[in-house]
Amino acid sequence: MTTVTGPSGASMAEVPEASAAGSAADPVAPALSDLRPLTRWPRLTSAIPADPEVERRVAEIVAQLTLEEKVGQMIQPELAELTHEDLREYGIGSALNGAGIWPGDKRHATVEDWVDAIDGFWTAAEEHWKDRPFRIPFMWATDAVHGHNNVHGATIFPHNIGLGAAGDPDLVRRIGAATAREVAATGMDWIFAPTVTTPRDRHWGRYYEGYGEDPTLVHAYGRAMVEGLQGDGVALRTDEKVLATLKHWIADGGTENGGDRGTARCSEDVLRDIHAQGFLAGISAGAQSVMVSFSSWSNEANYDHSPHTGEPYNDKVHGSRYLLTDVLKDALGFDGVVISDWDAHAEVAGCSAGDAGYAINAGLDVLMISGRDAWQSVHRTTVQYVRDGVVPLARIDDAVSRVLRVKMRAGLWEKPRPRERALARAATSVVGCAEHRTLSREAARKSLVLLKNTPGTLPLSRTARVLVTGSGADDLSKQCGGWTLTWQGDGLDHADLPGGVTLADAVRAIVGSERCTVDPALVHADPSDFDVAVVVMGEDSYAEMRGTLKPWRSLGYADLKLSYARDVEVLRLLKSAGLPAVGVFFTGRPLYCTEEINLSDAFVAAWLPGPYAEGITDVLFAPAEGAPAYDFQGRLPSSWPRTRDSAAVNRVPPHLPDYRVPEQETPPEGRHTPLFPVGHGLSLHDPVPDTGPLPLDVLRQAPPPPPADGPLRILDAAGSPYRLRIGGHNTWSRVDLSLSGPTRCLIVHADPVPAETGTGLRLRFAGYPAFVYAESPTGTPEDLRGHLEAGAHVRFRVRVLEPPSAPLYLACHDDYPAQPGVNLAPSLREATPGEWTSVSVPLTTLSVAGMDLAHVDVPFMLYTEGTVLLEAADIGWSVP
Repeated sequence: MTTVTGPSGASMAEVPEASAAGSAADPVAPALSDLRPLTRWPRLTSAIPADPEVERRVAEIVAQLTLEEKVGQMIQPELAELTHEDLREYGIGSALNGAGIWPGDKRHATVEDWVDAIDGFWTAAEEHWKDRPFRIPFMWATDAVHGHNNVHGATIFPHNIGLGAAGDPDLVRRIGAATAREVAATGMDWIFAPTVTTPRDRHWGRYYEGYGEDPTLVHAYGRAMVEGLQGDGVALRTDEKVLATLKHWIADGGTENGGDRGTARCSEDVLRDIHAQGFLAGISAGAQSVMVSFSSWSNEANYDHSPHTGEPYNDKVHGSRYLLTDVLKDALGFDGVVISDWDAHAEVAGCSAGDAGYAINAGLDVLMISGRDAWQSVHRTTVQYVRDGVVPLARIDDAVSRVLRVKMRAGLWEKPRPRERALARAATSVVGCAEHRTLSREAARKSLVLLKNTPGTLPLSRTARVLVTGSGADDLSKQCGGWTLTWQGDGLDHADLPGGVTLADAVRAIVGSERCTVDPALVHADPSDFDVAVVVMGEDSYAEMRGTLKPWRSLGYADLKLSYARDVEVLRLLKSAGLPAVGVFFTGRPLYCTEEINLSDAFVAAWLPGPYAEGITDVLFAPAEGAPAYDFQGRLPSSWPRTRDSAAVNRVPPHLPDYRVPEQETPPEGRHTPLFPVGHGLSLHDPVPDTGPLPLDVLRQAPPPPPADGPLRILDAAGSPYRLRIGGHNTWSRVDLSLSGPTRCLIVHADPVPAETGTGLRLRFAGYPAFVYAESPTGTPEDLRGHLEAGAHVRFRVRVLEPPSAPLYLACHDDYPAQPGVNLAPSLREATPGEWTSVSVPLTTLSVAGMDLAHVDVPFMLYTEGTVLLEAADIGWSVP
């Protein structure tokens, strides 16, 4: 037997030594001895074991399905791209609602609206089987990553990074159970949670979706959340539980420089012992599905070719037979469903939006596809690939068998239609119920990490005169983060989150309106009128790539946006006025904020605690008479950075003595020591020695170089020296824009047109978030502050044919809204239609808006979420 160790060095499982030949059941498969790396992976035993009767029933049904029906079970369309007639025709096996997509496109769709919509799809799916001697139940999936977060009125819990700080697997288990009840009450069967990534780089926009950097913690939480969501094999068949999904297989938290959909460059030992721990625990706990990561894996050992096919391995995980089939299914023994992420098959070499053949052969069982044309094309091409022998029928039968096996384990054949299920009949008393919101408040309270407490500061008196200030003082979006009712979680108000309580609301409820003043920008209040200030700072909400920072970006909170820097100014003003300040920091990742900590008398890392801020005031304030007294119990789940460029100072599992720290995990100048390590956190009664201010990281910036001779040419009579591109949140891969012919994509149509001088571009933005930009041919950011010093402008000629329906931003980057822009829409609406006019924006305006001119890789970008038709020409930076 070969022993495989877990993150603590203890044995996780025993793996039988490989035999000299393939198994009798699959004589084509090589022996494990021919796949030496696979002996590194443990053979897992699921808490929901194989059932011979289930396997018999699955085989019986698969034998009676047509090829088209089999492929239908593998397709998962999105709510907005699916009709009842589609279900009757194709025998679709499942569907999902994406973030920010609701029944009838109603942001505040009621629980009854959700139940009615899902029941309608379920009924239509049943009609496909009405003339057959058997039926296959339909199932609905949703992203419920911190509660049932797509449904108006549902309970929202703290994001995973905060739960990791709580250090309480039983709390996570209870949250899983509560989430399952609310999801089941809306008639849904399957959720895409938990995320069991191990985030390693703070540039990553999904950092907060992980529980923390310590794989031991991720291992414990992966098991606990699956147990809460699914229960055991008996509980899963009831109306109280839902199917869980472990995501994203594998190492999406370990990509180089934290790149979203980037590449994890590590050995297979690191892949297993750091990035797989949540999966190993979750599969053992009985998880029935695994979602694949958009990212790639590059193995130092360089396993060049598959022993199964002789073909080169695809480093995109969605196209990696080694990771999906050889490791996940064969070595680990996972017998559930492997599902793709949203349209991710299209990023695999050899695939496209309408062709998933290569990815299916690699091991995908269910394909999550957004567009109607795309999923119908995938259905057609897959059927044809099987008939042509490109995709083996055995691969299709394996995928469908997995789908049916999971549906049987979930008891879907025995469950009534969604509206008749027990919890659905009482849905309005389950979704967002007081018991669940109390649990969320408990989770918020336990997640808070006290990083500083000058003696006598906390707890605050309930009779104190309190000034609540800072950008997050009265902001539910900052408090909740992404994946809250909408994809990005931005622009939320109390109407979006019934029962939601901002920190300003919670403080006011304790001390009374007469003793509490809320002034986020500190423009009205006089600090001398108060006993203490609560300064609430925080990142704007974001999700996925919109929160990912370029590798050269500072990770200092005040450096990221101008609005964040204003919070530091507020703290400086309070310090100079002599008013004690308690800093509360809403964030999805540890950020450099040493000055903010020094300026605060107490400082709390509150993460993304959700909409019930009473959990924060439970510990900030002394208890009411007769009420329980709470203390801070949260501890850091990830190390806290000492410097602005400390992107990834991570804990390394002790049993990996030869672990080679990747270059992106090594801060320059050897500054490896975090400001606060994993596990750090104070209680109210800890003695706090007066060691003086924490050491500041001196901002080291070279003086700006002089401007280049002459203007910066972007597009003029001679063409463009830059790479012109189109991007947007529905265009995962950027599209190159041609100057020799039309460029067509869903979000933008672009055509070269004659201009006053040379070639211009006619751009039609279609009403989706989209941007057109010019990218440096080298891809290396340039320091263009010299142009700022020289008084340069970004200028171009424009002809407005249809005015913008929404803000149209000019920017010098390609990652809006992670960085800001300047809105041109008001001036363009005033332009004479059909006539050429000039637009000229000083670089000082862009700089004041918060653009980082020291790192410019995109000197020109136009971005809008609305419609507009215009022509642009003679684009460049003018230098007087």
